[in-house]
Amino acid sequence: MAGHSKWANIQHRKGRQDAARSKLFSKLSREITVAAKMGDPDPEKNPRLRLAVKEAKSNSVPKDVIERAIKKSLAGDGDDYEEIRYEGYGPNGVAVIVEAMTDNRNRTASNVRSIFSKHGGNLGETGSVGFMFERKGEILYRPEAGDADTIMMAALEAGAEDVESISEGHTIWCADLDLNDVASSLETELGESEATKLIWKPTTTTELDLDSMQKLMKLVDSLEDDDDVQRVTTNFEASDEVMLALQEM
Repeated sequence: MAGHSKWANIQHRKGRQDAARSKLFSKLSREITVAAKMGDPDPEKNPRLRLAVKEAKSNSVPKDVIERAIKKSLAGDGDDYEEIRYEGYGPNGVAVIVEAMTDNRNRTASNVRSIFSKHGGNLGETGSVGFMFERKGEILYRPEAGDADTIMMAALEAGAEDVESISEGHTIWCADLDLNDVASSLETELGESEATKLIWKPTTTTELDLDSMQKLMKLVDSLEDDDDVQRVTTNFEASDEVMLALQEM
C-alpha cells in the first residue's frame, strides 16, 4: 500500500501550496458544524466533532473559525445538510468513492456525474465499488515521532491493526469504531498526531501507469474543487517510478 501513502503526501503538499484556503476552510467548518449539530457541542464529549476539530487544526484553520463553526450548530445551521456517498470508476477502471455534504441532493448529484463524464469516468450505483474498500480509522505521525519499531509497539498497545512506516512518516490503521480510543492512547504515548480521520481503505487495487495517474489526478482535483464534496478516495496502485515522475511534475 506504499503507493497510497505517497499519493496522500503528494496531495497533502499540493493542497498546502495550491488549494484555495477559503474553500478548504469552508469544507472543514461545515463538517465541524454538522458534527456539533449531530451530537454534543463539546469536542471532548463528541468523538466525531473532536476528529473534525483535529483535522481542521492540522490544516491550520484558525481557532476563531473553529469556534464560530461550533456556534453555528447552536444557532440551527447545519440542519439542512445531508451526507451522501457516490461511487464510480475513473481512468483504467480505478474505483472512486466521493463523500459529499449537501443541502441540495439534485445539484450535487448532477455536478458529480458531470465531473466523472468530463474526465472519462462513470458514476455508478451505491455499492458498485464500495466492496473494494473497508471503513478504517487512520492516524498519521511525522517521522520524528519515533522509529518504526517504537511506532509499531505503541500502535499495537493502543489497539491498532496495522502500521506502515516510510520516510515521509508513519500511518496507523485501526477499526473505525476504535479510532477515538486508539488516537487518544497514541497521543499520550507519542504526542499529538499530524492527522486523525476515518477513511475508506482499499482492499483491492488497480495498477495505473503515468498517463492514467495524470488523468486520475485531474478527476480527483475536479471533484475536490466542488463545494459539496468533502473527500475523495481511490483504489489505485502505482510503481515507485510513476510516483516519482508525478512528484517531479
